[in-house]
Amino acid sequence: MAEAEKNPLVDARPSDEKNWLSEEKSPYLLQHEKNPVNWYPWSNTAFERAARENKPVFLSIGYSTCHWCHVMERESFEDPEVASLLNEHFISIKVDREERPDIDSIYMNICQLLNGEGGWPLNVFLTPEQKPFYAGTYFPKTGKYGRPGMMDVLPQLYAIYRDNPSKIQDISSKLTEALQPAAGSSQEEIPNSVFEHAYAILRNEFDPIFGGFGKAPKFPTPSQLLFLLRYFHTTGEQLAYDMVKKTLNGIADGGIYDHLGSGFARYSTDQQWLVPHFEKMLYDQAQLLSAYTEAYLIKPEPRFKKIIYDTIEFIEREMTHPDGGFYSAIDADSEGAEGTYYLWTADEISEILGTARAEIYADVYNITLEGNFEGRNIPNLIGTNKPAIAEKYGYSPEQLEQQMESCRRELLAEREKRPYPHLDDKILTAWNGMTIAALAKAGAAFSEPRFIEMAEKAVSFIDQELRKNKGLFARFRDGEARHLGYLDDYAHFLSGHLELFLATGNPLYLNKSRELANEIFHRFEDSEHHGFFFTDKDTETLIVRDKSILDSAMPSGNGVAILQLWRLAKLDADSQLLVKAERAMTSFADEAVKYPTAVLSLLMVRMAFGAGGKEIVISGASEADKENMMEFILTTYRPFDVWLVADAEMSALTEGKVHNEQPIAIYICENSVCKMPLFDVEDAQSRLQ
Repeated sequence: MAEAEKNPLVDARPSDEKNWLSEEKSPYLLQHEKNPVNWYPWSNTAFERAARENKPVFLSIGYSTCHWCHVMERESFEDPEVASLLNEHFISIKVDREERPDIDSIYMNICQLLNGEGGWPLNVFLTPEQKPFYAGTYFPKTGKYGRPGMMDVLPQLYAIYRDNPSKIQDISSKLTEALQPAAGSSQEEIPNSVFEHAYAILRNEFDPIFGGFGKAPKFPTPSQLLFLLRYFHTTGEQLAYDMVKKTLNGIADGGIYDHLGSGFARYSTDQQWLVPHFEKMLYDQAQLLSAYTEAYLIKPEPRFKKIIYDTIEFIEREMTHPDGGFYSAIDADSEGAEGTYYLWTADEISEILGTARAEIYADVYNITLEGNFEGRNIPNLIGTNKPAIAEKYGYSPEQLEQQMESCRRELLAEREKRPYPHLDDKILTAWNGMTIAALAKAGAAFSEPRFIEMAEKAVSFIDQELRKNKGLFARFRDGEARHLGYLDDYAHFLSGHLELFLATGNPLYLNKSRELANEIFHRFEDSEHHGFFFTDKDTETLIVRDKSILDSAMPSGNGVAILQLWRLAKLDADSQLLVKAERAMTSFADEAVKYPTAVLSLLMVRMAFGAGGKEIVISGASEADKENMMEFILTTYRPFDVWLVADAEMSALTEGKVHNEQPIAIYICENSVCKMPLFDVEDAQSRLQ
């Protein structure tokens, strides 16, 4: 390399000149292993070489099912000209954001600071000390549509880095300083007014025609829906529930929902939920399962139940490891283009179903000769009037549904013959914890043992493969557990255990919840300002130890963790844990007041503290009575209550409340203060209505 030969600081070795990604397990990094770019994974080796050769670092972050990551790879990272510039003037590092959310979070914050927006691929230029000085998302090879290209950006940034190092130092120092977390909240508590403020914002952004919030692109944002359901529960504001119902039906009508194989795409590119960004992420399946389940518990809608069952069937069929964990994502692209696997021409459908049935299917699912996406069709139910179509063809509504189900099965069987999109088969603890919680909640709501078994099998998988030396790891793939667990991993795994305990009553899950809670404090607590850091105290040191309450596509790890600690404190009647949880919550009071809809996971915690909820202890000798009582509890919406069946004392909450001499004894407590026991199931149910 000419630059290395001229520079006396360089200790160039021929072995450095290679792409190092082939030694990794990440599907995303392996997608780039044959690029002509001399990629490194994130490592001390890469930064040491950058320092030795006095070169800037080009950091590129993405994930394996990211459409625009694929586009940038084809345009730039497979291109010899771009690769030559990178190899000559930069040390290039590839990061899988799903394996290293700690790195991604830091540099995404920088991108948003500099550009007002973020996304993937995320491309950041760093000093050898990991300090950023420039950032952007997708860069084409050459500039177009007002967007700078790699062939422009690379020479310019290198020239500035080489010729004006003081400018680079000044920019990078200021940006790094801007990342440092605030010392703590100046508020004493989060006021009740934040709920009305958040609700008013969501009400103003609500799309009354198609559901959802805002225009295009439109994301499902389940945290908004879960907040609104709790707001409805606490205030009785009917519009809050109606917005959720409209949104869930809009999503279910649109192409964002897969009408053949079920499951949800990541977002819609348009306002009406028609054209999805076709990738399917595990975290979207989990969160939407929870939203549909909670909405069903408030008001049973048969359609919501079917979507829940079908989505779980999809997860089981396409996203489940043989030993029980859940895979991360399914790509949007196949056969070199986006959505190919999911699209149909009218002729293809006629050939499979026959002319007569294809005509009915086309009426129901809006299939046309011209198509609704690049000349082909995304099946959808937007604007479909099923009763009118049933009448048109002389069917009853039930007969039409039977006919459409038959068509669905035939089309799905035919679709499964197509080349399947790339499956990112890594197993992430946080996303699995979220899915375990959703499955446990659905299993309880529908008295469905199969869903509980799926959740329990996933817990066993994580215990077997990702729990080492009593610590959690973040990712498993191809026999390897790697990366010390992040706050999200512990928070969501704790959530999964508590949901399984509430669904099954198995004390194993309560005991493991206590262990996970203790680890959260030990590994992540900010003992000075409260709340929790994102990274383990024993993990590698980055330029900042991030601590955030902001929700993204997933709820904040702080929001999830604090809520689970609150629930555990109620189950254990643990006043000290309750104080710790409240202290962590109020440490983010400023954020709650300033931008409430960005911290809805935190607002749901504050709502829980305000509502208080009930602690319900069930005991007695009659298994039938206890099962009757539990079925009532599990099939009604009670977001702030906890419960347990006590055959023996399990915690301070159950002390003195075990009544094996009575058929049934039910204690209804609030803030660990219990009323006299009730010895009649109907009486207890009436009081809990």
